[in-house]
Amino acid sequence: MNDRDTTADVWAGIDALWTWLDTSRPLSGQEALLLRMLKLSEEVGEVAQAVIGATGQNPRKGTTHTWDDVQSELCDVVITALVALRTLTPDTREVFDRHLNRVMDRSLGAP
Repeated sequence: MNDRDTTADVWAGIDALWTWLDTSRPLSGQEALLLRMLKLSEEVGEVAQAVIGATGQNPRKGTTHTWDDVQSELCDVVITALVALRTLTPDTREVFDRHLNRVMDRSLGAP
């Protein structure tokens, strides 16, 4: 599988997850939109919890997570963010690519 196939699979996966969530949601309209965005905060909190657990920073609990757990939680953040973006626009890939290019130009300089 080449990089293009992997990229297409990512976007197909995001569309499939968005479709599944959209057909299963108990709320609609503005409430559903806001809750979809709030889900991202929940996932970021799980990253923090995993980092604290991987470093043993809570003396009462000790080491409760691994760095593999942190990686998984970071993936959940990325997936949740892309599904949230898909909720805002069907042109998710194009919006993301444009923004990534702007950030890369700003950070790395134009090629």
